[in-house]
Amino acid sequence: MRDFPLHERTIGRVIAEKAARIPDRSFLRWQGRDWRYAELERMTNRYANGFAALGVRHGDRVALMMPNCPELLWALWGLGKLGAVAVALNTAAKGDMLRYFVAQSDASCLVVDDEWVDRVREVCAELPKVTCYVVRGDAALEVPGARTVGFGALDSDDETRPPLDAVRHDDIQTIVYTSGTTGPSKGVMCPQSQGHGIGRALTLDYGYTPDDVLYACLPLFHVNALWYSCYAALWADATVALSPRFSATRFWDELRESRATQFNSLGAMTNIILQLPPGPQDREHRVRQAMLVPMTKDLPARFLERYGIRSTSLFAMSENYAVTTYVPDDRPDKAGSAGHPRDASLLRIVDDDGTELPAGEVGEILMKPLLPGTMRKGYYAMPEATASAFVDGWFCTGDRGYVDADGYLWFVDRKKEAIRRRGENISAYEVELILSRHPAVLEVAAVPVPSEMSEDEVMVYVVLRPGHAVTEAEIVHFAAGRMSYFMVPRFVAFIDALPKTATEKIEKYKLKQDALARRASLWDREREGIVVAR
Repeated sequence: MRDFPLHERTIGRVIAEKAARIPDRSFLRWQGRDWRYAELERMTNRYANGFAALGVRHGDRVALMMPNCPELLWALWGLGKLGAVAVALNTAAKGDMLRYFVAQSDASCLVVDDEWVDRVREVCAELPKVTCYVVRGDAALEVPGARTVGFGALDSDDETRPPLDAVRHDDIQTIVYTSGTTGPSKGVMCPQSQGHGIGRALTLDYGYTPDDVLYACLPLFHVNALWYSCYAALWADATVALSPRFSATRFWDELRESRATQFNSLGAMTNIILQLPPGPQDREHRVRQAMLVPMTKDLPARFLERYGIRSTSLFAMSENYAVTTYVPDDRPDKAGSAGHPRDASLLRIVDDDGTELPAGEVGEILMKPLLPGTMRKGYYAMPEATASAFVDGWFCTGDRGYVDADGYLWFVDRKKEAIRRRGENISAYEVELILSRHPAVLEVAAVPVPSEMSEDEVMVYVVLRPGHAVTEAEIVHFAAGRMSYFMVPRFVAFIDALPKTATEKIEKYKLKQDALARRASLWDREREGIVVAR
């Protein structure tokens, strides 16, 4: 790996170095075609100059509502070469949420794929700061008082590289919105150096090499695909195999066709992969590593035994590089943990009063980065939220966990998602994790419901896999055989889909409101006479 000092960690400088040193190596693999590093330089220069011709300047915010495709990467990094700020929008955003993202970020330009032009048309009257719309595709969009151009305007004929010294490592490159599960979504201001710090650390921690092909099917508007796949490949002189989206039926075919050696899996995706029908093709691939987030104790062994793939994991968020990482060479008894800091950060576990807790005790996870340039620069236009996120220089993650005697971090749950039942603290995450192993369950969310005896009762909302059927009682009995008696859900409800934010986080406050509104009619195991043995 060719290292870059902090002041050189801008997208323009890094791509320029790669294009000069390894011009003919493949960087991007997309639907049967490869783009070389030299082409990455040329395409991002063209898009940078295309945006500049539209009037985009250093510091301007540009919202991008596009699917996974090479053009989205050219746009993201072309803006970065100008020192402009890319606001990559979740393509699920619509209505008030879409309006909020664009307006709150003060975007002056909005690039939209024609698939979502109708959504933009519905809110554009409430976006007076947007003076230019760029439409990818054939859909028509007319906005009074604003300019509308076709996407071809971005693909400039000018391949001149923008001046490298016009952009600093601490200039804001992207604004990424948090999930907003407990309040308004916050725009995380990420400097140019942040993605590079992540790419560098992953290359070193996970041993990525120029021979690797990192498969990315998660959306590029999500930091996982952009930072933990694209930036990691960039720093390793490796290749990104980009897919439009995750497809269970196409997953292994795409891995084989792209000759992928690594992939990342989030949440229910891991469960879906493991539930695919086994067959001789399970070992017909080149994949050597998979990043599984979150990781359970049994996942590394299951992936290794079935697929011959070694597992990695981490604890991270949009605000910072991975606080901890788990690598294949870690001790087997540490499987299920999020790994340890590896000199990237300091950890503290504190109680509600801010008192530091000893090893093994659960509390809020606080972190302090040790590597410069890997932390976000605050929340856009939210100074109070920025200030409250830090206590004496420590970032308060809002997550709970514990550190064991060897320094490994074990995630427990979100601080505001803990359920307290009859004196016992219950991890909603652990309840969900166990129930997700039921062969009929696709997704599950656990929430607290106020108890008649004070504190909470456990309720779960369950999404079934297509073509599967199961009763509420079967869910309870499955839980009773696999978790402590006090964790077993009292209330069960089946739901077609879980409500989610634009960043795919479950909006549990909506589920809590629903449970309260129909408390009397909920399926109740106590009313059904089901007794859970201790």
